[in-house]
Amino acid sequence: MRFDVVTLFPELFAPLLTSGVTRRAYESGQVDVRLANPRDFAGGNYRRVDDRPFGGGPGMVMMAEPLGQCLDSIQSQRNDTAPVVLFSPVGRVLDHADVVRWADSSGAILLCGRYEGVDQRFIDARVTQQISLGDFVLSGGEIAAMALLDAVARLQPGVLSTAESHQQDSFNLALDGLLDCPHFTRPEVWAGLAVPEVLLSGHHALIERWRREQRLAITLRQRPDLITSARRHGRLSLADEQVLATLGEESSVSSSRSNS
Repeated sequence: MRFDVVTLFPELFAPLLTSGVTRRAYESGQVDVRLANPRDFAGGNYRRVDDRPFGGGPGMVMMAEPLGQCLDSIQSQRNDTAPVVLFSPVGRVLDHADVVRWADSSGAILLCGRYEGVDQRFIDARVTQQISLGDFVLSGGEIAAMALLDAVARLQPGVLSTAESHQQDSFNLALDGLLDCPHFTRPEVWAGLAVPEVLLSGHHALIERWRREQRLAITLRQRPDLITSARRHGRLSLADEQVLATLGEESSVSSSRSNS
């Protein structure tokens, strides 16, 4: 797959592409990342890519013309119909299901906005979809683009040392969309805190049951919406529901005690 990234700061991507386990995906070409700077397509001595907003107001707006020429150049090289993605607060919030779809795709053109935003005429004419990382604002789309590239890269075959690693990630359907359980390593006791005994038992069935219960408990506490989603899609077993019922009863008892 190929991802073309349109950015005013291509140097920001060097650590992502050369560090950590996901570099395998970039070095092997499994995820082919190419960087394009719209400033290279800007005219004038100063190669301006932004200007003041019509109607007044703070900040600057990225100009449509340099972006359009940059995009034209990329699309002529790709010779396909790759989607053009703008990272923006108005976009759909990226989730695991989206990442899985991107990981199985042929790639995209990722547009990293800066300043107050991008000229709306360019968005209306050339952008296929918009993506957000959440309800907050970044200085530019580069961090969001890196997040998507990293998430896609780690799902490629051979990138992670253990092929099954990502199957145990939070939100993965292998875990029925739940959050992952806590993890522990050596020493067995650290700062007076011991590893749960069940993890030292060597009893794989008990360990897996404990992990499942922990996933349910953490998800119920931190992201109850994921429990609702798992129920709606029929992913929870009768045993799961019994665990959740117990957790709910304990929560109710604790709440009533604190209110008395």
